[in-house]
Amino acid sequence: MQDRGKKVVITGVTGFVGSAIARAIAEDDIDLHALVRPTSDRWRVRDLPITWHIGDITVAESLKHVFDGADWVIHAAGILGQAGISESTYQRINGQGTRNVLAEISRSEGQPRVVVISSAGVLGPIVEDEGATVANESSPLAPSNPYERSKAAAEMIARDYAETGMPIIIVRPEFIYGPGDLHVLGLFRAIQRRQFFYIGHGRNTCHPTYIDDAVDGLLRCLKFGKPGEIYHITGPRVVTFRELARTIAVFEDVPVPRLSLPKRVVWTGTSILEFFASRAGITVPLSRTGVAFFSEDRRSTSSKAQKELDYVPRFDLQEGVKLTVAWYREQGLLR
Repeated sequence: MQDRGKKVVITGVTGFVGSAIARAIAEDDIDLHALVRPTSDRWRVRDLPITWHIGDITVAESLKHVFDGADWVIHAAGILGQAGISESTYQRINGQGTRNVLAEISRSEGQPRVVVISSAGVLGPIVEDEGATVANESSPLAPSNPYERSKAAAEMIARDYAETGMPIIIVRPEFIYGPGDLHVLGLFRAIQRRQFFYIGHGRNTCHPTYIDDAVDGLLRCLKFGKPGEIYHITGPRVVTFRELARTIAVFEDVPVPRLSLPKRVVWTGTSILEFFASRAGITVPLSRTGVAFFSEDRRSTSSKAQKELDYVPRFDLQEGVKLTVAWYREQGLLR
């Protein structure tokens, strides 16, 4: 597919994933446009040749004509899971925001291919006693927290528009990390400061995906994905939280975390902290959603993307963590 000269509109371009996508395609002589809120910090993409459109995905009127003439649209805007955010806020941004974007695209001039960036989290944790071992694109939606429920709602909205004929591809990346990310910086800092502990036995699993692999997979979905389909984009393999923490500690040159605490103890303590923090207007370092994340199994497969789109993740955990720690240090975010 010839990319040169295409008009591409990205929402969420100032975020970690959106900016990485913009940087990857800016080299291809693409007419790059971005929707941005007036207050957004553009530091990640300030050097890129972008045509800016001021608007907000939660304000439908601000999106008029933003997508006119676009060949591709990448909807990356949204709010990530974090403590202290109400369910209504997640739904307003991730759910209604997606509806507003797709509604405006349906009214715009032309018919662009659209990638809606979702999350493998919409499938919830793996439930071993139900016979599940790994999640794939046909697994039922089973969101387990407000963030995941809002992303599931966004997916259902995207599926409705896909049924009308809009060429939408839904992409579910899994646990993206790497240079430029600030969302999981707290994990790296906790390990460096020797404040990290395992919840339970530490053998629960996650599926880290380095940012370069995530971008490669997302762009393959955009260019070659079948409209109406869903694709998982993951790193090379599943890891336990013990392996993840050990790998981070090695490249930070600090002792490997060893302390483990029972989930019920951490859950109770976090619940109390969240109660008082909400009244004091402060954010807790570990939320109940975080406790669940570190004590549940989340595993998915990108075999469909590998088979249909020739997607092959290239960055193993060691290389990805090494590059991430180096970037954090260059930015003065880790010592």
